[in-house]
Amino acid sequence: MCIRWYLRYPLSYRNLEEMMAERGLAVDHSTIARWVLTYAPILNERIRSKMRHPNRSWRVDETYVRVAGQWTYLYRAIDSAGFGAWEK
Repeated sequence: MCIRWYLRYPLSYRNLEEMMAERGLAVDHSTIARWVLTYAPILNERIRSKMRHPNRSWRVDETYVRVAGQWTYLYRAIDSAGFGAWEK
């Protein structure tokens, strides 16, 4: 949990030490630092191997919809494999 929080949020090792103390765990900030140095590359390797890389071919679709009583544009970019996301 400490490693994930350190890598995801702007927290210091001492912040994490305090947060763990609030949860009843005695963990020193230098221990958390060693954990990050040891396990962050392993986590990065596992996460990167499962990430999907988008294709270079994209199509854009747009529509005009009513949201909360106001008309607004809604755009969607889709790659050639059919994956995409809506943007307002």
